[in-house]
Amino acid sequence: LEDSSMTILGGEFAVLLLLSGQSPDSDQRLSTACKRLEWEKRLTVFFRPLEEEPLRYGAGQDTLHYELLATGVDKAGIVARVARCLAEHGANIVQMHTTAQPEPGSGTVIYNMRITLDVPSLVDETTLRERLDHIADDLHIHIDLTPVAAHEQRRTA
Repeated sequence: LEDSSMTILGGEFAVLLLLSGQSPDSDQRLSTACKRLEWEKRLTVFFRPLEEEPLRYGAGQDTLHYELLATGVDKAGIVARVARCLAEHGANIVQMHTTAQPEPGSGTVIYNMRITLDVPSLVDETTLRERLDHIADDLHIHIDLTPVAAHEQRRTA
């Protein structure tokens, strides 16, 4: 077991696992075991062998680690615009968590997005912040980009 992520989404428990093995028939054995789990435990299992080595974010390049928090009235385009901006700056989104909940007094749905990300150290932070500020102004939301130590990011991710 190389990596895992677990969460509850809409009352459903979801698990992502990255497994590796040396056995030449490991793909077939895992596929058979997943089918058995589906049948016996009434689980939905999606199994797919990787075609390439898994990405190791930050490996082989000098990266800076950040946490991005975006908050505002829920509207289409928040995730798309922020993710596109980050991709254009070569950032790797390591983890993203979003919620949309009605505000207690008005019932207005407030969208919250938390992203942990790695940004190549060659990226001009001022330019990235300016682009994010422009998106925030355009969408009438608030975006904070905070540097974090690598060990803090991995621990909270």
